[in-house]
Amino acid sequence: MSWDELYETARTIVADDKGILAADESTGTIKKRFDSIGVESTEENRRAYRNLLFTTAGMEEYIGGVILYDETIRQAADDGTPFAELLASKGVVPGIKVDTGAKPFALFPGETVTEGLDGLRERLEEYRELGARFAKWRAVITIGNGIPTDACIHANAHALARYAALCQEAGIVPIVEPEVLMDADNSIETCDEVTGRTLIALYAALYAFDVHLRGTLLKPNMVIAGKGSPSQASTEQVASMTVHNLKRHVPSLVPGIVFLSGGQSEVQATENLNAINRIGGPWPLSYSYGRALQASALTAWGGEAANVEAAQAAFLHRARMNSLAVAGQWEASLEEQVAASR
Repeated sequence: MSWDELYETARTIVADDKGILAADESTGTIKKRFDSIGVESTEENRRAYRNLLFTTAGMEEYIGGVILYDETIRQAADDGTPFAELLASKGVVPGIKVDTGAKPFALFPGETVTEGLDGLRERLEEYRELGARFAKWRAVITIGNGIPTDACIHANAHALARYAALCQEAGIVPIVEPEVLMDADNSIETCDEVTGRTLIALYAALYAFDVHLRGTLLKPNMVIAGKGSPSQASTEQVASMTVHNLKRHVPSLVPGIVFLSGGQSEVQATENLNAINRIGGPWPLSYSYGRALQASALTAWGGEAANVEAAQAAFLHRARMNSLAVAGQWEASLEEQVAASR
């Protein structure tokens, strides 16, 4: 695949106010989701749930790409069509999670480095044969007493750059995801400072490894206060600080930025995305949400075939709300109208 094809793939994913459905929950993570609704996490139940999402009529109007898990990209819809093929037939670009998780960073207590580089070249070749056209690798940056250290930030940036280079070698668009967690009690100013340090290190590493930035997507956190902070910023402040941070640190030739929801509620993630887009920047500012697209749908489904239609309606609603937010056209009243109709 040429550089132009990588760029076109990246642009297609975020074209026309579309975003990404992150359906790449590991087996352990989706078990926790299923436990919350009293559904056993069997391979067939996991397949049936993903089938529900991917066969939702009209989802392709709002979803430009779907990140799959290793198990999921090998599964098929009820009619036997492989999931990657089903998505591609709807004009939705199939993607794949390729890291093997954040592991303790040796000699740096409380910090992690993401693993998965061993054998990645061969895995990417197989994933491309299975239909994947983009990939995702998540680095985890934790805020705490004396952390993150420069060593942790640079180790994760280095891994992200090596992953990105291998993806482009394989003709796959890399999503680079350096997530600064919002789990602590830090202020929004601290998040802003750590996010800036992380992005500086990331783009220095990408440049050093000769990664073609026009053939990448960035999946960052929003600049937001930690969950435990006594002072929670307004939507307007989150939007202003997030866009200002990105304008300082992210090259304008990056073809798209797709935010992670980072534990925000469904509506909060949409509201913040909408405010961000009302400010805007030189890139499409879109979404790559997991729970913030799926929470209501998962609850509505409850593991029952009779609830598939209601679950698909809930998923489609959230996808539409976030697409409107990308256009800066979301209004809280739209949520209230749907709630009233139900």
